[in-house]
Amino acid sequence: MELRLPAVLTHAQANNCARALQSAIRLGQSGPTVVVNAAALQRFDSSALAVLLDCRRFAVAMGLSFAVAGMPGRLRQLAGLYGVAELMPAA
Repeated sequence: MELRLPAVLTHAQANNCARALQSAIRLGQSGPTVVVNAAALQRFDSSALAVLLDCRRFAVAMGLSFAVAGMPGRLRQLAGLYGVAELMPAA
């Protein structure tokens, strides 16, 4: 099962989104590689990066691989600006 980010992911939605992703990973719904699909993102801020990094940390702590599919160009640029792009390999 591929995990998906919502269309809107700003500070207001970040905590709930991170908890939902962690829950799905904990339940084993992601398989051996956690792939988060970010293609639906339309409105987001740096909180989207925080959610992805939190998800990555959680996955790695559980011994799983992590990748991001469909990352919007603007989010990829933001990840580069913050120096975390290499932590979010493309799926």
